[in-house]
Amino acid sequence: MSPSAPASGQAGNAARPEQGLSPDQLKQLTELKARDREVRAHEAAHQAVGGQYAGAVSYTYQRGPDGNQYAVGGEVPIDLSPVPGDPQATVEKMRVVRAAAMAPAEPSAQDQAVAAQAMQIMLQARTEAAQQGDEAGTVPDSDQSGAPASRAGQQANETYRSISALTDGTAQSKSDFRSVAA
Repeated sequence: MSPSAPASGQAGNAARPEQGLSPDQLKQLTELKARDREVRAHEAAHQAVGGQYAGAVSYTYQRGPDGNQYAVGGEVPIDLSPVPGDPQATVEKMRVVRAAAMAPAEPSAQDQAVAAQAMQIMLQARTEAAQQGDEAGTVPDSDQSGAPASRAGQQANETYRSISALTDGTAQSKSDFRSVAA
C-alpha cells in the first residue's frame, strides 16, 4: 500500500466513494486525506533516519465520511539507551537518534524533547569519553578557567547551549516520536 493511500485500501474502486457526500463531508474528507499524508510522511521520516534504533510505526485512525480510515496521529518508538561501556558508540547512536527525531519537516514538541534527551545522553557520553582520555594522559584536565579543554568537552559545551532553543515552547502536533530504553 502506498504511504498516501487510506488504511482500508479502497483506492482502486471503480465507483467513487465521494459521490453522494454533502459539501461539508467532502471538505472533511479532503482534510482527512491531507492529514493522513502528512502523518505518514512525518512518521516515515523518523523511521527512515532512525534505522536500527527506530521501532515500528503505530497510527491512530479516524473513519472518514466515505467509510475509510485515515491516519490522524502516529508514533515511532526509538531506543535512547546508551551503549554500555562504549561512550563513543553512544555518541554516534545519539547522533542518529537526534537526527531521526528532527527528520520531519515540522518536528513536534515531543520530537524536540526526544532530540534534547538524545543530546543530553550524547553530552554525558562525551564527558565520559573525555574523562577516559584524561585518565590515559591524552587530554589536558582543564583550561585556565577550569572548563574542559578537550575538543570533545568544548564541543559538548557548545552543543549543550544550542539545545536550549529546542526545548522552548512550541505547538505540539498529534504526531509523536516516543523514546524507549532497551
